[in-house]
Amino acid sequence: MTRALILGGTADASLLAAEIARARTDAVYSYGGRTRAPADQPLPTRIGGFGGVSGLADYIRRDGITHVIDATHPFAAEMSRNAIEACKQTGTPLIALERAPWAKVHGDNWIEIADVDAAVAALPEAPANVFLAIGRQHIAPFAMKPQHAYTLRFVDPPEASLPFAADVIVSRGPFTLDGELEMMRTRGIAWIVARNSGGDGARAKIEAARTLGLPVIMISRPQLPERLRVESVAEIMHWLGHRTCLGA
Repeated sequence: MTRALILGGTADASLLAAEIARARTDAVYSYGGRTRAPADQPLPTRIGGFGGVSGLADYIRRDGITHVIDATHPFAAEMSRNAIEACKQTGTPLIALERAPWAKVHGDNWIEIADVDAAVAALPEAPANVFLAIGRQHIAPFAMKPQHAYTLRFVDPPEASLPFAADVIVSRGPFTLDGELEMMRTRGIAWIVARNSGGDGARAKIEAARTLGLPVIMISRPQLPERLRVESVAEIMHWLGHRTCLGA
């Protein structure tokens, strides 16, 4: 019998959970616990970490998990690496549901860099209005350049004080092009720092930057060990043994 573990937290993971529920496949949806009010799922749900590789491996054995689906954020590298190793230790099939990264097109003004530290270095020395679209766990290094006026956007209000003064927007995507244009114009945004997450939910800020001719410091995805990877829910369902994706 199939019993799948979805390592979730993304819009793609929610679509997958809905499809698996419709197919009546036994599965558990796991949230990492970073969002205080995660979206409800149509599957049994757990919230919180596993305790590293050994904890995840123990969970797989104890709960009779037969398949693991890594549908975490493309920048959740630690969780993805833990899943690879835990599945290797337990002999459990693993697949990643990973959206394609954004590709630079005509009109984009990207500065493509490897990590957050390089993004800090790429910002100008002269004070500027900067939109940090990178998630709260990655903002601390930008305290090295406190001269900038930063705009941050989080799903939840910050629980602790920020490492620098910032204008915080609390909002959950997906976001529209018109909304992103208004936000950037109202705040006089001159620079954007973004992670190359891919997908449609956060694409509007990239399109808005292109429309306004703004430079985007684009952080590349972390490198991960080789693993089976697909880009659609239908491919996951096929991998689980369903001939077609049952939903619309």
